[in-house]
Amino acid sequence: MEPAGAGLAQIMTELLQNAAPEDAPRFAWPVVCGPQVAARTRALSFAGGVLRVAAPDAAWRAQLVELEGRYRQQFERLLGAGKVQRIEFVVSVNPR
Repeated sequence: MEPAGAGLAQIMTELLQNAAPEDAPRFAWPVVCGPQVAARTRALSFAGGVLRVAAPDAAWRAQLVELEGRYRQQFERLLGAGKVQRIEFVVSVNPR
């Protein structure tokens, strides 16, 4: 029997491969950042290699900026090299 995590990873891989190129990074954001960060942020748009993500306040934005490199590495693992070239974090009063 295959572990549930492996099955979920396969489903996510298929979803991302079948998604429109402009949607895949937005769909992948909760997987890349993890459930706690995903609960407080929202991927807004993706264009020209830049993913825009809403953060609830300036303090959260500053912390996310520090983690951008780690997040881009995760995007590379999921979507391939060069897909997400930069993540732009913006403060949004209501990111969810």
